[in-house]
Amino acid sequence: MSSPLPDVPEPRRPDVRVGDAERQAVVTRLKAALDEGRLDLHEFDERAAAAYAAKTESDLTPLTADLPEQHPQPASSVTARKRLTSGESSWIRLAVLLTGIWLITSIARGEVTFYWPIFPLGIWGLVLLANRLTGRRD
Repeated sequence: MSSPLPDVPEPRRPDVRVGDAERQAVVTRLKAALDEGRLDLHEFDERAAAAYAAKTESDLTPLTADLPEQHPQPASSVTARKRLTSGESSWIRLAVLLTGIWLITSIARGEVTFYWPIFPLGIWGLVLLANRLTGRRD
């Protein structure tokens, strides 16, 4: 029976057994192709099942032969680092302001006073942390 996939490249060493990492890499690539619309759900299911059942490289090679090569895209500067939300930026500005007021009052009194900004900053910080952990953004 002929292969349903045209021009399947020969595996480097077709008789070499594959492990879970190689199988998972193929399934990850198939999932990316599904997300891009290159495969429909039925094709993905068939190929993923075949990938998990693969024993050798020659079993895996045809599963991605008709898909374009994946090239990692460099992360943009915006996505490479986590951006602060406006709430977090405001919290930082308020922390600087309140700490400045606390510092001035401590110097004026001639002694280190209780760090009272911990209360408003702590409460607001916990709210911001909860929002970040639950995925809510402002």
